[in-house]
Amino acid sequence: MADQAVFERYELKYKMTRRQRRAVLESMLPYMKLDHYGHTTIRNIYFDTDNYILVRHSIEKPIYKEKLRIRSYKQVSAQDKVFIELKKKYNDVVYKRRESLSQLETLEWIVQDTPFPKATQIGNEIDYFFEHYKTLKPKVFLSYEREAFYALDGSDFRVTFDENILARQEELSLSREVWGEHLMDENYILMEIKTSGGIPLWMSHILTQEKLYKTSFSKYGTAYEKLICGKKQETTVHSYIA
Repeated sequence: MADQAVFERYELKYKMTRRQRRAVLESMLPYMKLDHYGHTTIRNIYFDTDNYILVRHSIEKPIYKEKLRIRSYKQVSAQDKVFIELKKKYNDVVYKRRESLSQLETLEWIVQDTPFPKATQIGNEIDYFFEHYKTLKPKVFLSYEREAFYALDGSDFRVTFDENILARQEELSLSREVWGEHLMDENYILMEIKTSGGIPLWMSHILTQEKLYKTSFSKYGTAYEKLICGKKQETTVHSYIA
């Protein structure tokens, strides 16, 4: 199964209890199936400038915002695939474009500060992003446990459930164990609805029944506020991905 490289969709977030998740999952059973990744531990490394301009702009809730991260769906070794993702949001629509490299290629690219190894349109966009922001470096490691579901009707409607959301500024590595500071109460789950169209009627019913309402929750924004804001001096971090 080929990995999708370009996404254009709405992403709606809902904070819920474990009981509410069980109710939503029960309603989903006739309509959705666990995707091919199954239950995964997603690891991310977020890049930002020396003065954190990307995340500071994001938490101001502007019409347009953008970020860059490297992501894996497991603890990786040198030859495992990772994704370099540009994510932009404009007028509530999320645009995500990504390329994949091996862990080793990614590390060499970042350490050597060379052009992106793949001569593609998305690779050119990643190069421009680095050129534009100039001082981009790995800043935060962020991980969470995810279950992702896709629609059986062939539409692009997807639902994900994230828990155990952790962040740290040490060991910025996709090959290390997950640990860090909790970004959300451990008794709660973050559900995301991802779709280019509307929400199916059955999902609208369960959201109403469980009194679930859209919320604004940025994982990286919350990590910035918890780990970085208020510090008199940023702790030296180990910026490696090996």
